[in-house]
Amino acid sequence: METSAELLAQTIGARVKNERKKHEWTLDQFAELAGISRRMLVNVEQGTANPSVSILLKLSDALGLGLPALVEPPEARRSRITRAGDGATLWTGPNGGRGVLMAGTDAPEVVELWDWSLAPGERHQSEAHAEGTRELLHLLKGSLAVEVDGQIHELKAGDAMSFHGDTAHSYSNTHKTTATFSLCVYEPGVGHAHKSEITHVK
Repeated sequence: METSAELLAQTIGARVKNERKKHEWTLDQFAELAGISRRMLVNVEQGTANPSVSILLKLSDALGLGLPALVEPPEARRSRITRAGDGATLWTGPNGGRGVLMAGTDAPEVVELWDWSLAPGERHQSEAHAEGTRELLHLLKGSLAVEVDGQIHELKAGDAMSFHGDTAHSYSNTHKTTATFSLCVYEPGVGHAHKSEITHVK
């Protein structure tokens, strides 16, 4: 029986492959455009990879879709509901922490809503996102250290912060209890950076 992680990987793979073919890009062309290796792209499309959030962002941006569109089937409805337990788990920590994408808007102005938990001793490192990305974080339980562009901010339960996500940043839990937080990510103009490249790729 397939696990939810395997089903998610297959859903993402099928969506990436379908969108790539819509653009009539070869594997090599799309891998170059997205800035990832051909091997990784093949593994993603086959549903055998466990790509990082960074890889998924590169793929979604190159396709002009936004990350939420990769993990859920396209729908015509104006309203979408993600039931408890049905979010897309796109990061898992070594001690049981999770990063779950709960909801998102369509491109080009993409807003993502995440549900995060970091178990004691866990750290999630994030590369700089696309220019203009902004993040809002609300710590619900525990304690959390958020490092943005080399500066560390210590948060306690109930604290919130906003920061630029287009620079390197990380979340760390150095305490003895699990930290849980909501994260909202705004990515403006998804796909725009690649529009000038598309004519050269075809």
